[in-house]
Amino acid sequence: MDYKQDDSYLLLSGIQHFQFCPRQWALIHIEQQWQENVRTVEGQHLHQKADDPYVREKRKDKLTVRGMAVKSESLNISGQCDVVEFVEHPTGVSLHGTPGLYRPIPVEYKRGKPKVGKEDELQLAAQAICLEEMFLCTIDEGYLYYHETKHRHQVMLSDALKDEVRKIVNKMNDYYRTRYTPRVKTGPHCKSCSLQNICLPELMVRESVTTYLERRLKD
Repeated sequence: MDYKQDDSYLLLSGIQHFQFCPRQWALIHIEQQWQENVRTVEGQHLHQKADDPYVREKRKDKLTVRGMAVKSESLNISGQCDVVEFVEHPTGVSLHGTPGLYRPIPVEYKRGKPKVGKEDELQLAAQAICLEEMFLCTIDEGYLYYHETKHRHQVMLSDALKDEVRKIVNKMNDYYRTRYTPRVKTGPHCKSCSLQNICLPELMVRESVTTYLERRLKD
């Protein structure tokens, strides 16, 4: 799970919320509203298995670090990587207290199976940008592990994907700075949203909250 190291940073995990629905992101990250459903509970359980900050495991040419705190000054985001695999490589970076050179590779754990959208890839690319700034290196690949399929999917972290992350995060920072919550825009994604009872998409598409409350008061 992601967390804020400083109140001035936005949560890295919010990129996935914003890509899924900007209004959902604003309700969670600006208005501080949250409602769990089966999906979020399962997701938390899965992340608890991966996010153990006390685990550093070295096997042959690979050092595995779980729950690693990361941040990006340029993007103004912070959070945690589920897993970062540091693989020995002659063009890698040095690690404090560990001999050799290593290439960092982020690995993100997800419940369910691969999604139609790009939210998972964007979150992974954001983690790569953080690691690049922290280790002064270039990261061109990462992995998504899906609990339902029990399979790791390689993701090529291209410059185009990273640029897309930067555009999204810039918009997130603008919304957060101006405390802007987008209006309701209903769609198929509303059915699986953990905030649908708070957002009230079906109600608000017909009438405003003010109109609804005034009507209920008169009833």
